[in-house]
This record gives sequence, C-alpha cells and structure tokens, in this order.
Amino acid sequence: MKIRALHIRTLILAGTVTILTSAVMAQSPAVGPTPTPSPKVSPTPRLEDQEIKIDTELVNISVRVVDRNNRPVNNLAQSEFKIFEDGVPQQIDFFSKAEVPANYSLVIDNSGSLRPQIEQVIEAGKILVAANRQDDETAVIRFVSSDKIEVLQEFTKSKTDLNDALDNMYIEGGQTAIIDAVYLAVGRLNEQQTPQKDLDRTRRAIILVTDGEDRSSYYSEAQLLELLKESDVQIFVVGFIKDLSSEKGFISKSPQGKAKAFLERLSGATGGKAYFPATANELASIAKDIASELRTQYSIGYIPSNDRKDGTFRNIKVSVNDGPNSQKRIAITKAGRIAEKEGAPPKVN
Repeated sequence: MKIRALHIRTLILAGTVTILTSAVMAQSPAVGPTPTPSPKVSPTPRLEDQEIKIDTELVNISVRVVDRNNRPVNNLAQSEFKIFEDGVPQQIDFFSKAEVPANYSLVIDNSGSLRPQIEQVIEAGKILVAANRQDDETAVIRFVSSDKIEVLQEFTKSKTDLNDALDNMYIEGGQTAIIDAVYLAVGRLNEQQTPQKDLDRTRRAIILVTDGEDRSSYYSEAQLLELLKESDVQIFVVGFIKDLSSEKGFISKSPQGKAKAFLERLSGATGGKAYFPATANELASIAKDIASELRTQYSIGYIPSNDRKDGTFRNIKVSVNDGPNSQKRIAITKAGRIAEKEGAPPKVN
C-alpha cells in the first residue's frame, strides 16, 4: 500500500483554525485535482525606494567678483550673493568656489596686423598652456580670413602637442574674419559639452588674440551674440588696438574705438574680460592673469522660478555684498540665457 501525503496548509479565517490532513489511499493511488498556483503579488515599493523624476531646468553660471581696481575677490560665502532673473530674485540651490577643470580654445589672429607681436603672442600662449591643470583641455585655432580658419590642435591635455601647434603659427595676408573664427570656436566648444551629474562642472572659455578689426566675416556680430546667448562660454580678449587709427569720423567712432567697443561687447556678454596691452611686453602677465581668472570663479546654480519652456531670453544679474569699510565689490557673469523650449532636448546652462 502506498501513501501520498498532501501538503498541509494552515488557514486563518475569522479566528478559526482548520487543519487539512492527508487521506490514506488503498490499492493504487487516486489522482486528485491539480492545485491552482497562487498569483505572485509584487511587494509595494517603499516611497524611499522609488525614483522620482522632476522635469526642471537647471541653470549654472560662473561668476567673477572684482573690486574697484579690477582685482579678484576670493573666499566669499553663498550668503553674500543674490541672483536675479528678469529682475526676480532666485533661490541659490548650489554654490561652490572650488577649482574646476577648464576647456578653452586659443583663437589667435594670424593676419598681417599681428606680425609685430606674433612671437610674443606664441610665448604667451605657452604660458597659458603651462598653467593647465591635469583635467584641463585646450584647442588651438589660427585664423586670417573666412577661408583661412585652421584648427591646429583639437582639444587635448597634452602640453607638448599644444606647444607644437603654437609653434606652427605663421602670418599671412588676408581680410581678417574675427567673428567667423569665434563663431567656429564657440560651436566646437558646444560640441564638447556633455551633461554632468555635478553642477560644479567644466568651465568653458575662448581666449581671443586680435586687433579687433573685422573685415570680411560671413556671420554678423548679431548672429554671434545670439549664439553666445545660447552657450555657456566665457570670452577673454587680448586686443592689440593701439596701431589702429584713433581719428574719429564726423559722426562715427575711430577704427580704434570701434574695435575696442566690439571686443568689450564680446567679453562683457559672456562674463569674460578684455585686455588692451600697450605693448607685447605685457603679454606674459596678461597670460598669468587669464589663467588665474579661469579658476578663481564661483559656480552658482539655481532652478528658475519662471519654469515656462518658451525659448525666450532671460536676463541674469548677480549682486554681491560690499566688503569691509563699504569696499565695493562687482559681480561679473554672462548677460543672460535662453530658456528651454517645449519639445527641445534638455540642456545645462
């Protein structure tokens, strides 16, 4: 005689406990009904285990702070800053004064107007490269006219390759196309941009060396400024404008005045800085100053209170408290940003 033991299942129902026992089968065993498996119930995830996605537009800006003598002011606290977007105060969600890696392009005029300074310009470029930190990446671009814009070195960490590219610069004739060269350089920096988890990310810049007189660019200044509004790129300018004529027209600025104003607009719109050396002998100290400026900045992040995704331009203003004895401090950052547009890929400002 064979005995098959059925599973014993304990059921608790209304406080009554019923025990089902096995049945003893004589002779050949009887085949009982196939039990229906109980459906598997997935556990309800705890709130803290759930991934919550919030569709927000994060704005991160780099801010330089200087005193009345244009000297950098370091070691300020978050509480000393105020951020305004279109005049509306914004809550600061992220603040850092830590050094961050820099991606920057050296964009150097190789037209005839720079012939007297080119050797010292190359040496100044090498001073900048020598100051690069381990994670910095630099590209080298030479330009003359629109059809003579040449990338001598793609973005790299190799100081040897960068110095070799600088040594390969040479002067040649052509109608200077400053706007086109900067437009190309900004586009290449935008291609380098990759979203990062940390707000304290890579600082991106262009260091432009030129006389400031654009003669034959395909793009207009307005188009370049529009591109800069959409980009997180600072422009540092070294303008050799001294040899341009300073004679004004009847109703127009002098060539020197126009060049200076143009270069100041580029640097000012991006939160950068413009230098106008009297002689090439100042280049070494300017290079050291730019290397310092790239790193002695504050990274400030905020989620804008105006969350409309309409692709409009938003003005940005940063103010900072005065120092001891009412010492004036000036916060410098980009003029504004372009808001995300509904349906467009997300971006990090």
